[in-house]
Amino acid sequence: MPGSDLADRAAALLSLAATQERSLSQLTALAASQVPGCAAANITVWDDGELVSQAASHPEPARLVEVQVASGRGPLIDALADGIPASCPDTLTEKRWPEYALAALLAGVRSSVTVSYSGAVVLMLTLFGLRPRAIEADQLQLAELLVAYGGALIGAVSEYDDTRRVAAQLRDASATRAVVDQAKGILMHALGCTADEALERMRAVSQRSNLRATEVARRVIDAHSRPGGRGELAALASRPRRLGG
Repeated sequence: MPGSDLADRAAALLSLAATQERSLSQLTALAASQVPGCAAANITVWDDGELVSQAASHPEPARLVEVQVASGRGPLIDALADGIPASCPDTLTEKRWPEYALAALLAGVRSSVTVSYSGAVVLMLTLFGLRPRAIEADQLQLAELLVAYGGALIGAVSEYDDTRRVAAQLRDASATRAVVDQAKGILMHALGCTADEALERMRAVSQRSNLRATEVARRVIDAHSRPGGRGELAALASRPRRLGG
């Protein structure tokens, strides 16, 4: 039986401040060490039928994935298409997937089991054994549990990335607002105009000179800080033109 802390160790991956690839690699290592008969494990991530990433506990499984993708057949391909586990009891006698069977034999792999999990993307977990029928049927539930943790992991990483992206956008928006507000205050003081009028002048310059409003605001601030810049600011009162041009 696998160690009683398997669920805790798998769940802990969800709280790791690590990349998706690193966490999935740790998940394959966990499968290889905890599932009886499993000598190595590989996990692949598929989006709309395309392989987008993978991780493995050992180098060789990645080669077996390449063979299956290139030949268009193998237990991984069948499990991906059917959505049900695919088992190769003995690569020495396997006739369904000759390319995979030969590559597996050359790598010392005599059996494998592939299970899947479907969510925002599809995850495929393959467990490899060094002897025929090394992974018993009663281990499928454990393998499915592990690949489900992988699916939860990807969801957690995706949400974390989305949160970081939104936070960065908010920081950028805040910084932009601060620059525009500073430039607006400078124009109000230099031109004796209202806040709305100052903002409208910057918009006019932005449209006329094909510059972003933030860049116009920065040029207003730069002009204000330079000796003689007041004349450049005053020119906005008569006609919009490119600042500093």
